[in-house]
This record gives sequence, C-alpha cells and structure tokens, in this order.
Amino acid sequence: MKLVSYEILGDLGRIESIGALVDDKIIDLNMGYATYLKKEEGEADPYRMADARVPPRMISFLEGEEKSMEAARKTVDYINGYMKKGETPLDPKGKKLVYNSNEVKLLAPVPRPNSLRDWLCFEEHLEMAPEKIVAKIPMGKRIYELINRFGIKPLMKFFFGIPACYKGNPCTVIGPDDDIWWPDWEGVNLDYECELGMYIGKKGKDIPLEETSKYIAGYTIFNDVSERAMEMKEIMRTLGPVKGKDFDHGNVTGPCMVTPDELDFKSIKTTVRINGEVQVEGYTKDMVWSWEQLIEHASKSMTLYPGDLFGSGTIGRGCGIDIGRTLKVGDVIEIEATGIGILRNRVVKP
Repeated sequence: MKLVSYEILGDLGRIESIGALVDDKIIDLNMGYATYLKKEEGEADPYRMADARVPPRMISFLEGEEKSMEAARKTVDYINGYMKKGETPLDPKGKKLVYNSNEVKLLAPVPRPNSLRDWLCFEEHLEMAPEKIVAKIPMGKRIYELINRFGIKPLMKFFFGIPACYKGNPCTVIGPDDDIWWPDWEGVNLDYECELGMYIGKKGKDIPLEETSKYIAGYTIFNDVSERAMEMKEIMRTLGPVKGKDFDHGNVTGPCMVTPDELDFKSIKTTVRINGEVQVEGYTKDMVWSWEQLIEHASKSMTLYPGDLFGSGTIGRGCGIDIGRTLKVGDVIEIEATGIGILRNRVVKP
C-alpha cells in the first residue's frame, strides 16, 4: 500500500485523516473501513470500531501494528472493487470516501514523527565529505589521510565500527509541496540532501537482527535540508550538527509511505532535479548499513516506537555540497524515487 496523511476542508474546518493512494485517487481509510463494517459485516457501531482499528492519525494507525494494516488492506480491496466497476462509493451517511489528488492537501506521511534519526549509510557521499568537512575538524586531517589510504568503506566498518547518526527535530517536518523556509541569519548557504526514509511500525527494544524486518512500516523520500555555514561552525567544535539542520520547515518527507510488501527497497533509483534540471541519480543498493542493522543498533537498551523516522543519509552526490551547487530563493527541488513518487518543494523567504 501507499499510505498518506492528508487534509481536506470539512464543515468544521480542516480535517486530517489517513488514506491509501491508488493511482491518482485517495481512499479515506478510516471512513472506508467504517463503510465496510456497516455494509459487509452489519456492525452496529461502525464508526467507533473504525476509529479503534484504523484511526485517522498515522501514528495511532501504526500503533495498531498488523491488525490495523490488515484492516487497511481489506478497506482498499473493498473500495477498489467499487472503483473498478466505475461506481462512486459513499459512507453510510452519504459522504465521499474517495478523493482526487487535487481535492486534498497531502501532508508528510507522519506529520510529526516521535523521533528523527538520520544515519550515514552511503559510501560515495562520505568519500566526498572529508575534503569539504572532515579536514576542518580536530583530528580531521588524520582521518582524511586514512580515508585516502584505505578508502571509506573499511573505515566505516572498522574505524567507526558502528552506524553513526544524529538526532533531528521532528517538529520541523513538512510534506510535499510545502515551502522550505530560508533561515533568517547571515551568510546562509542552503543545501538539499537526497535521502530515503523508513518508518518504524512496531514498539520494540533490544531487537535481534533476525526480527528487525518486522519493525519496518514503510519507506518514503526524505530531503534533509541543511544550512552549511552554520553546520561548519558546529562541526569545527566537534558538536552537532544542530542549528545547521534545526530550523522550521527543514525536514521534508513524502509524498507517501510505501509498505515493504509493495517495494523492493534495494532496487530504488533516485533522481534529483533543481528547476527541472537533473542534478544526480543514485541507487539505494549502495547503502553500507541496512535498515535491519540500523534498527538492531538503535534499539539497544532503547525502545523504538511506531512513527519513529530513520533517514538513510545522503545518497552519493545527492546534495549540493558534493557537486558544487547551492540553493537560492525560488528554487524548486524535486526528488524522485521509483516506486514512491516525487517529493517537490520550493525555497522561499517566509
């Protein structure tokens, strides 16, 4: 399934719900399941049952784990049956269950994740980073020499030894077609970062590697927007990144969350375009650390929760600093990933 969070204008203002993206249609999963329960199973209180099994908020839905996913799939099959016959399904109160994409506003798949961990998983990006970043920090020149001598992959496994990440600010997450806000300080050097995201779908702690795949709810596109001038200042102090990645509208996800049964993650191709011009293409098969390894590591003595967001780190040459390209106000960034869609945003001064 391709799961989305969206807003639509209702009688009492904007209403947030979750849906399934089928072609260019969005099926309301909460109301769709209530309709299924009423019409197919004769449930006397279908709305209460639907709110419990397929809640209209993504994190609550993910907390239902396998039972909620099963109910969502049943809803999609049921409503899709009407659509294939050219019929327009309505809920028991006569309200719409299916919307055209232009009738709703898509939000980030999880509008406010519980937490955000962004990892370093792509060898090519790290190979290009030392000259621009690592060499500027204490001991950085020595690390740079070792990378030149042995290559980055052996050092990632031996010298670093474990997957590395920083924790981002989940309050700064925005979705498709939202504006990226230009930070309000001097000397801004704004950059995009082409990444993939993964959402945790089950609560767990000290998860063994062989069990970790069960904890993956789905995948999305992730643009980890960075302000390089501030980031460099933080890195030279051997702290961060913090403020260089901590500003409103700085973490972009979407357009949907694709469940693992519908997507071979290792076969994804990504393409970055700025104002329609292709900047780079990359492939998820080049990840040095797998999602399963990241989950195993992150869950050591730490509980993971449904709705936690993991970022893959920047795909090789997938950011401006790697290719000598800086952003400016008005630029439109598109990150496309096969099987997921296109994440499109414009840079503006708020």
